[in-house]
Amino acid sequence: MNEFTKTEPALSHPLGAGGQRRIVLGFSGGLDTTYCVKYLTEDKGYEVHSIIVNTGGFDEEELRRIEQHAYKLGVKTHTTVDAVKGYYNRIIKYLVFGNVLKNNTYPLSVSAERLVQALHIAEHVKALNADAVAHGSTGAGNDQVRFDMVFHIMIPGVEIITPIRDLKLSREQEIAYLKSNGVEMNFEKAAYSINKGLWGTSVGGRETLSSKGLLPEAAWPTQVSKSGSEEVRLSFTKGELTGVNDKQFDHPSKAIQYLQTIAGAYGIGRDIHVGDTIIGIKGRVGFEAAAPMVILKAHHALEKHVLTKWQLSWKDTIANFYGNWLHEGQILDPVMRDIEAFLQSSQENVTGDVFVLLQPYRFQIIGIESTHDLMSSKFGKYGEMNTGWSGEDVRGFSKIFGNQTSMYYQVNKDAERGSNR
Repeated sequence: MNEFTKTEPALSHPLGAGGQRRIVLGFSGGLDTTYCVKYLTEDKGYEVHSIIVNTGGFDEEELRRIEQHAYKLGVKTHTTVDAVKGYYNRIIKYLVFGNVLKNNTYPLSVSAERLVQALHIAEHVKALNADAVAHGSTGAGNDQVRFDMVFHIMIPGVEIITPIRDLKLSREQEIAYLKSNGVEMNFEKAAYSINKGLWGTSVGGRETLSSKGLLPEAAWPTQVSKSGSEEVRLSFTKGELTGVNDKQFDHPSKAIQYLQTIAGAYGIGRDIHVGDTIIGIKGRVGFEAAAPMVILKAHHALEKHVLTKWQLSWKDTIANFYGNWLHEGQILDPVMRDIEAFLQSSQENVTGDVFVLLQPYRFQIIGIESTHDLMSSKFGKYGEMNTGWSGEDVRGFSKIFGNQTSMYYQVNKDAERGSNR
């Protein structure tokens, strides 16, 4: 058993008083999951136990409001899980080790956190010995597959109920139903759908529904408030961010959050990702991820100095698969543990400082300092002089290194001459 399969002990006391079936609902407090609570309690007669898994997108005040909202809707129990550190330990760490960017663009902000949320929800189902589990996904995106697949693996046989997907509900239908049930909340349709987490924030709106269009400045959750330039020093220890400038952190998740407060104000890490969904359609979504983008590029720069060319080459190959398979919800595939072991091993010497220049909407890697830097002047200076070999060494090496290719051309040139006789 590993951290992906651990469970809490089932509660010994009965929960479903009056013969009600118990259901665990992944709950964010938004329109879809609010609808799910009322539908499951009022129309289906379930005893609903809501759970919110915080992966870095909510502060304490927001979590308190969500809990109050859940109980006002009629849930039996509401559970808040602080999953920020676990989210980093389980997934983000390996995304950094692999320098993972989906389609060379997207740092897997939402797809990664959905898996952690699904795992915690499944654990809660086991702990409550619930009869069913529910989530508020629609039938048009990736999340439905991620949640369902984890549930099928972790809690096989437990019924999965998805009211929004199964009933094919529009937002307007959900609002009308909730109003008819006396639910009070802000029903004004937000112009943009925003999902915030430790590893970035996704932003969806009318501009992302077609193949052309940029999100307006006002749509971005973090507004640009800094001008000029600022240099930051990122300190890595065996591939993990442990310090920013003069601050040291007891967990990398805190370093990520701190760097976000610095870099986010420059508008760094904004982009629009176009990708293939698990269900086969293409989708477009905006995102802002200042800290993730700076960390990934800084980490990669450090690796280019301290790793060998074949370490870098195989890391790129394996990490690309890891990112794609993670995006498609396959975090529980044992091959992922094998890849993580490789990535972890590759970080043994990825220790040092990376210097980054931050400016509005962009950043630049200035350079690195590391005791493991393979760009050492005692072996030679590229393009200028060498100290580890002679000119005669290079002449012989060049002849041998190209020997088979030289043989290929000589053999086929002779064959061509023979055929022309």
